[in-house]
This record gives sequence, structure tokens and C-alpha cells, in this order.
Amino acid sequence: QVQLVESGGGLVQAGGSLSLDCAASARTFDKYVMAWFRQTPGKEREFVAAISRYGGSTDYGDSVKGRFTISRDNAKKRVALQMNSLKPEDTAVYYCAADPTGHTGRGIGTYGFWGQGTQVTVSS
Repeated sequence: QVQLVESGGGLVQAGGSLSLDCAASARTFDKYVMAWFRQTPGKEREFVAAISRYGGSTDYGDSVKGRFTISRDNAKKRVALQMNSLKPEDTAVYYCAADPTGHTGRGIGTYGFWGQGTQVTVSS
């Protein structure tokens, strides 16, 4: 079992940057592949980024590649999402997710644990 708590969301102007943080309560955090997803009203939850158990491998959705960076600190049991060059279309609720199977994936069903989400709003 793991509980996830996101923080760092807020309002930012287009072109700006924002950093999201996810704190995990897991006893063995490094057994989890971690990811970020986002969702806007009326749309399906969208894959943003994922990072392998020890941070050696990352994956990004096409819409954020080159602008967002996912990282993790296993000692602190945290995963971060650095978002640069933000666009109004990045506006969404961002969710942290954990997968205990150890396989990096983009599917929502891969991840068994989710945080409550944090709102990111990018103004034009």
C-alpha cells in the first residue's frame, strides 16, 4: 500500500515554469514505478511522464516531451515534475501515480495507487 500526496500546483502565465511534488508513504518506495497523469473536465486522464524504480529510465507523453522533466528521490520518497515553457493547454489537474509491478507504462490501468491531484492553471 502507498499513499500519495501532490503539491506545487497553482496559476502561472504561459511560458512560465512550475514544479510539482509527490510525497509517498510507501515503506519501500523504490519498488514502485512512478508517473504523472493529467485530466481536464470531460476528457480522459492523459499520460504525462513516468520514471523507473531507480530513475534510470523515463518516458514522456508527446505533448510534454522536451518541456517537462520527471525525477525521483528514493531516499526522500518523492517524485517531482518540473514543467517549463508552459502552455494554456497544459491546464489540468495533475495526478501522481504508483505501480508496484515494476513495469513502466502509459496506461491508466497500470497504476494501482493515485493521489488526490493538484490543479495547474496556465493563463494566456
